[in-house]
Parts: sequence; structure tokens; C-alpha cells
Amino acid sequence: MNDEQMAVIMPLIMYGGEAKSSAIEAIQAAKAGDFTKADSAIQAANEAIVKAHHGQTELLTKAANGEAVDVSIYMVHAQDHLMTGIAFVDLAKEIIALYQVIQG
Repeated sequence: MNDEQMAVIMPLIMYGGEAKSSAIEAIQAAKAGDFTKADSAIQAANEAIVKAHHGQTELLTKAANGEAVDVSIYMVHAQDHLMTGIAFVDLAKEIIALYQVIQG
């Protein structure tokens, strides 16, 4: 694993975690009835996912161009963080919609 690959992998971990944290913040805001804050937190989560996808796309492009991309525990960990972040954001949107119905 070289420094260049780590420079791509670490943001995946960082932004995936940021997306998850923002999604949880959005759910908590919706639970409290603050849907403006919930929307803002979901927007922040979506922005973090987009940033993470840029790094992932860079790795996929390298692999598609025939460049060697090492699969390491760091890569697996990074993908885990990204997918968990995406899942949390998707679920947070549904939970927020439910709170909107309940709190009508």
C-alpha cells in the first residue's frame, strides 16, 4: 500500500463516517420536530457521500485502465464505511419522512 493509495482510501473512511454521523444528527433533529435542521443534516450527509464517491471513482478508473489497485484491509475498511454511510443516509430519509407524518 503506497501513500497515493492511502490518500484516496482515508477520505473514503472519513467521508463515510461523516455521512453516517450527519444522518444520525438528521434523525435526532426530526425526532425533536426540527425538520429544517434534519434537512440540513441530510444535505451534509449527501455532500459527504459525493466526496467519498470521488475517491472511489478514482480507484475504479485506475483499475479499469489496467493499473494495479491493491486490495488491502484498509480498502475493505474504507468500502465498509462508505456503504454504511450510504445505508444510514437512505434509512434516515425514510425515518425523517415517518416523523413528518407522525408529527403532522
